[in-house]
Amino acid sequence: MSPVLSVENLRVAIGSREIVQGLSFAVEPEATLGIVGESGSGKSMTVLAATGLLDAPGARVTGSSVLTPEGAGPLELVGARRSALRRVHGDKIGFVFQDPTTSLNPLLTLERQITESLEAHRSLTRRAAASRALELLEAVGLPEPEQRLQSYPHQLSGGQRQRVMIAIALACDPALLVADEPTTALDVTTQAQIIELVRTLQRERGTAVVWISHDLGVIGQVADDVLVLQEGRPLEHRGVVELMDEPRHPYTRELLAARPRLGASTPPAATDDGEVLLSVRDLDVRFSVTSAAGRSIVHAVDGVSFDVRRGQTLGIVGESGSGKSTIANVLTGLVRPHGGSAELAGEDVLHRASHDLRRRIAMVFQDPFSSLDPRMRAGESIAEPLRVHRLPSDGRPRDERVAELLELVDLPAAFAQRYPHELSGGQRQRVSIARALALEPELVILDESTASLDVSIQARVLDLLRRLQSELSLTFVFIAHDLAIVQQMSHDVLVMQRGQTAEHAAAADLFADPQQDYTRRLLAAIPPDRPRRAVG
Repeated sequence: MSPVLSVENLRVAIGSREIVQGLSFAVEPEATLGIVGESGSGKSMTVLAATGLLDAPGARVTGSSVLTPEGAGPLELVGARRSALRRVHGDKIGFVFQDPTTSLNPLLTLERQITESLEAHRSLTRRAAASRALELLEAVGLPEPEQRLQSYPHQLSGGQRQRVMIAIALACDPALLVADEPTTALDVTTQAQIIELVRTLQRERGTAVVWISHDLGVIGQVADDVLVLQEGRPLEHRGVVELMDEPRHPYTRELLAARPRLGASTPPAATDDGEVLLSVRDLDVRFSVTSAAGRSIVHAVDGVSFDVRRGQTLGIVGESGSGKSTIANVLTGLVRPHGGSAELAGEDVLHRASHDLRRRIAMVFQDPFSSLDPRMRAGESIAEPLRVHRLPSDGRPRDERVAELLELVDLPAAFAQRYPHELSGGQRQRVSIARALALEPELVILDESTASLDVSIQARVLDLLRRLQSELSLTFVFIAHDLAIVQQMSHDVLVMQRGQTAEHAAAADLFADPQQDYTRRLLAAIPPDRPRRAVG
């Protein structure tokens, strides 16, 4: 059986720098190649170059990448004409990218976005294409598919948007599916469903898959072979079981050691004798939503109550759409609740009675590249809240305070002069943390603050957060979908389901003996340590 994609000595150079250095690999029908490595290792660049999608100014691609779909002759993709690539992309090769929000067109309905490729590559009529779009939405498990056809991307949750991306990618039954970090930002149950969906489609259609990820737990569940990259160089290329059981290269061993694993650490002990810093009671948030089916009310948060003690961490977990981020947005004043109360050390948070209260709550968002102004240097971003609140109050130069904050998050003072694009993902997140700490807050809300980071960088950021909590007596609300990280960080855990509290307990108790079926399902959905091929 000939490979669907065969790559030989692939090289990518931009200017004088070689980004990808002589990669060779092949992907068979029904097989999955996993490509892993840290940010900047060349994972996405490799696949973009191999499939003819790379469009970087000054980029030079050499080597060979041959696509051989069933029933068709081989096509050399490196150096192919644009007209030939247009016939292949969306037809013989389907793509699922990390962020469906930026990949989907916000102005088009789901039906139109799926039918575009069917009309272009299969010459189907509008009616036949619409019927095929409905079949695809049913196949990817989107709830109420008939009603969803006329929905827009913003009316779906993150997991639902990713399912739509998979439906678009599979519309023309491609021979090759490229999945670039497709489950990174998804909760564990949705992630497990998408992994199983891709497996099923492989069995039924013989699709070959290239799956890019920094999550070795996911790679263990999807891949047959794994290619490990570092700075564009191939370090290991072996079967998934052999690689994960006996990694040969120190870098591979470092990646495996850094991955968060459930039960690998003991949760910090919660105490009942500390001061309650944040008290939330009967929080109620509703949104009015207009869709093709008419206007409806979504009860995003329904009667949620919890306390967070000073110096401790409350972990909030749940599936996409469970209300986790809505709670964070309420506490930071971004969303006005319908009812309930929230107090910080006895002061009303919801009505912002005191200007000083804004200084006492800070937030670190998931994507530091989006939350930092690309036109501002790192030092300017950190100094902005100081300028707004006329700090430091002791008359010291702000540059001195910025340097202190950078040192606090283990960055050199010289980084103050760098723009966000000149920093790595982990460095950008450290700048975001420094900015959040600029006003010396009592409460820091971390909304998926490590979800987009490589496992090794993620481990260092988590160590930093624990150190800062210990040194500064910080209180965290830690929102995450990775339960292994929540176990490491949290004293107490609040499990959310459809806007309501499913379970709320000390982290040690909840992970040792979950009381609710929903919590047990979340824990069961975590990818196991052993690769799928080793156990089944």
